[in-house]
Amino acid sequence: MRILTLESGIWLPKPLQEVFPFFTDARNLELLTPPWLRFEVLEQSPNQMTAGTRIGYRLRLHGIPIRWQSRITVWDPPERFVDEQIRGPYRLWIHEHRFEERDGMTLAEDFVRYEVPGGRVVDSLFVGRDVRRIFRYRRDRLQSIFGTVSECPEPVGQTSPD
Repeated sequence: MRILTLESGIWLPKPLQEVFPFFTDARNLELLTPPWLRFEVLEQSPNQMTAGTRIGYRLRLHGIPIRWQSRITVWDPPERFVDEQIRGPYRLWIHEHRFEERDGMTLAEDFVRYEVPGGRVVDSLFVGRDVRRIFRYRRDRLQSIFGTVSECPEPVGQTSPD
């Protein structure tokens, strides 16, 4: 099975001390997830995010109810953290969140490695399109929450188009 990747990043016009805590509150995932997924955080244990924290979710993917559980496997505040699926729709889902502050702005980057049942064919027909759409929504929501940057210090990788 081949591992697929997605990279996305956005400059936010706020300092790292304001941006990082937003991402470490699992409930904010509900704000960053498209409404068509009917995403809901069910639990976070322990309440304070750290290495080993488990987060349970419920969502609907193309009308199919799915339970998802992830674990924080790397906790390196305020530069990065990694969540990995331990139960859910993917064979593999590893999502690294990286943060860098420059000139009072914060670069928030997502690096995702994933595998899907059915491999590249299923990814090209269904999954990849959905994942890109979810991350585009996420970028739009982050801009509406934190504002937009008129000029970025340097280009940032985007999610690939459909």
